[in-house]
Amino acid sequence: CPTSCPPTPQAAFAHLALAFRCDVFTLRQRVQVEKRARDAAEENIQEELGQCRAALERLGPSCTDAGCKETLEQLQCSLAVLAAAVERATGAAEKLGAVHQEARMSRAVEVMVQHVENLKRHHMREHTELEEMKRLIQQNSRNRQLAETQDDAEPRLRPHPLTRTFQQGSARRRVSIAVIPKQLLVRTRVGG
Repeated sequence: CPTSCPPTPQAAFAHLALAFRCDVFTLRQRVQVEKRARDAAEENIQEELGQCRAALERLGPSCTDAGCKETLEQLQCSLAVLAAAVERATGAAEKLGAVHQEARMSRAVEVMVQHVENLKRHHMREHTELEEMKRLIQQNSRNRQLAETQDDAEPRLRPHPLTRTFQQGSARRRVSIAVIPKQLLVRTRVGG
């Protein structure tokens, strides 16, 4: 089949089962790697935010102008908003990852359900064929038993084999006499 041809449900199920086995085999290591990567990213963000806070605090005493103090307060407020946004983004990223995984699992479950439906249809077809074969075998068995019963009952009604042979022989003789042309019979009578 060309590569554009979609795989059969059985082939898709086999690939999916293999992928699941591989995933299960490496799942623990992948979870640990992803957790380390997430923790490192969060630590880096928190470190950057902490450095920004420290820089703003250092700027505080040097700002004597009212406009400068107002700008410093806005920066501190923006930094707090940024920290909250980072936390929300982290939570949203985890939810998005979970939804992506759910979508992959949904497709996998769909393949499994399709494969199971195919197996059920195949099983029902074979079950129907098996029941039909059983019915035919039982019917043939009943017919054979009926024939054997009739064969057991017939010897009483049938004539003896020697009688049957005698009747067949006499029938042959009758036929052979009837076949002789009349002209030959007349000649033999005249000659006799």
